Amino acid sequence: MEIHFWILLAFAGTLLFLLSIKIISLKRAAREIEKGLSDRLAEETNTLICISSGDRDMRALANSLNRQLRLLRKERRRYQQGDAELKNAVTNISHDLRTPLTAVYGYLDLLQKETLPETSERYVRIIRERTERMKELTEELFRYSLAVTAAEMTIEPIILNHVLEESAAAFYTAMKEKGIDPDIRLPEKKIIRQLDRPSVSRIFSNLLSNAVRHSAGDLEITLTDDGTVTFANTAPNLDAIQVGQLFDRFYTVQSANNSTGLGLAIVRTLTEQMGGTAEAEYENGRLRIRLCFPENRNE
Repeated sequence: MEIHFWILLAFAGTLLFLLSIKIISLKRAAREIEKGLSDRLAEETNTLICISSGDRDMRALANSLNRQLRLLRKERRRYQQGDAELKNAVTNISHDLRTPLTAVYGYLDLLQKETLPETSERYVRIIRERTERMKELTEELFRYSLAVTAAEMTIEPIILNHVLEESAAAFYTAMKEKGIDPDIRLPEKKIIRQLDRPSVSRIFSNLLSNAVRHSAGDLEITLTDDGTVTFANTAPNLDAIQVGQLFDRFYTVQSANNSTGLGLAIVRTLTEQMGGTAEAEYENGRLRIRLCFPENRNE
């Protein structure tokens, strides 16, 4: 009996040892799969997940994931190709529209030099107004196409305080016409960031244009020491759902039906290209658009 006991004990010990080895091997394979999957999803690579384990089930799992990765890469390439073609098409179309618009302007100028009946003069004025609007929309579309193609930026030290002041001054007349008396709060300290100045000016210009369009008569612009810029205004014609979609391409709200819906999409695109973030929130009838330009460690 005693011999049988020791035999059973040895067998149990051996079995426990083998099970421990098996568990360790499975855990190592699971970690390899986890790391391999994370690396393949983060990088554009054709390499597949490899594991050191010989376990049949773990290798089957790795092979299944590799098949899904191949499909994912195929879909990603299709998306990238389609996205590139769309961007090129938008750029070409918006550029090509300029030629006929220029011709229309020329003929309108000739018409306005002619002596026309009062009704015809009114029609010509209406046509010019619509053509002006078409030109604005075409330019907005063209600017967006340039933004999304990640055109080369000139990154240099800029003072956010100064750019924000200049942008607000450029919209002074438009704000006064809408009865907006902006409350601008800037720190005395110069907030310097490594950014592309034309892109920052475009961002502020689009946000000011959006504020003029949506504001109920107030506008608060704040710059803080950490490089956060906030545009806040009362916007009774919006709601939380609409605000959540403001940064989407081609999204417009009913009160902004004269817009392509690209202004804030350009804001987010340019901000993220420079390493910043853009977000919007809506609370108690008040719209806040917040940009954050973090300090560069190399500054």
